[in-house]
Amino acid sequence: MMSEITAPIAQALHAILPGWVALPNITFVLPHGIYWAGIILFPLIAGFLAHRAERARTGQTVSLPVAYLFLIASGFVGLHRFYLRAPKFAFVLIALFLLVLHGNTEGAIEREVVSKGQNDLKIAAFEIDHFTRRARDGRPGAEANLAKAKATHEKVEAALAGAVERRAEWASFSGFFSYLIFVLLLVDACLLPGLRRRCLAREPERESSDFQVMERGPKPDPRRDIHTPLTRAIDRLNHWAGTYVAWWAIIAVFVYYYEVLARYVFNAPTNWAHEGMFLMFGMQYLLAGGYAYLNESHVRVDVLYENRSFRTKAIIDIVTSVFFFIFVLALLGTGAVFALDAIEVGETTLNEWGIQYWPVKLAIPVGAFLLLLQGIAKLVRDILYLRRTSGSEA
Repeated sequence: MMSEITAPIAQALHAILPGWVALPNITFVLPHGIYWAGIILFPLIAGFLAHRAERARTGQTVSLPVAYLFLIASGFVGLHRFYLRAPKFAFVLIALFLLVLHGNTEGAIEREVVSKGQNDLKIAAFEIDHFTRRARDGRPGAEANLAKAKATHEKVEAALAGAVERRAEWASFSGFFSYLIFVLLLVDACLLPGLRRRCLAREPERESSDFQVMERGPKPDPRRDIHTPLTRAIDRLNHWAGTYVAWWAIIAVFVYYYEVLARYVFNAPTNWAHEGMFLMFGMQYLLAGGYAYLNESHVRVDVLYENRSFRTKAIIDIVTSVFFFIFVLALLGTGAVFALDAIEVGETTLNEWGIQYWPVKLAIPVGAFLLLLQGIAKLVRDILYLRRTSGSEA
């Protein structure tokens, strides 16, 4: 029903609009250098901006930079308008975006018809050539089959031309509304400061207050309060490493957002988004091991451990640390071999993108080293705790 209403509009738009008014081609392969630069620099920039925003926190209900971020990332569905409490125009943007999606859907149908028509045209051309040779050899019935093949060829050719024309019409339809959305977003970009001022006038600033977490659960472990220059240095290193790689999760939000938009709106899926994020999260998992150990976030079987005294826990941890160090040293050694081999041959992934693989393997020994350092810090704390509580039960 919808296509019956919009098909005449698509034909009219195709007739009056220039040929370039179609959805822009956003086929894009992420350069390797930009990928690695983003991995390295994004956490530093994001952490700095978050720290500055925390220090300058005012309690305002809306932020102009956030509004512009919403406009750039999801303005086509009016999210910036909802954020600024001015949603009426957002519904216009949503309606226009739905028309773009409708045009893409109809265009995809016609694209399949074109693909099938091209196939049928090749078959018809082959049959014409085949029956032409048979007719030349005087085979019985060849003339009739040749005439039938030519008629089929003409019919398929006409159907293919119609499908190509309809596909172009729907491309003009989607392109017109996509460019219209773009123009409206440019207008909104100029209006955002005023929209924010009106929003703040309607909603006074809230009193700023620090977020506090209510402590629950078992009694805090006193071993965590024991510090030496060595343990402080290790704790700071792993805290920084864990915080650094945590910002990578935000990169994934933007990359997968781009992938979904490119795939389902512009019909241009990437060959790098999934693999790039898969490798990034693999490195994050490895490099955050020490941070997780610092914050006791690793899985632990504590059926016989949790209800013991802190002194007994320290003894258990010292004894079982032998197995921990065996595992970490094995991981460090084998990981170093893998990384050196990958660096020596310049190993890359096997798919079309072909990103360098050795940095990922290098994360194995680096992560193992950070985990080893945190294990040493914990062992030092346990030994010092036993020495300070000797002769008593904590």
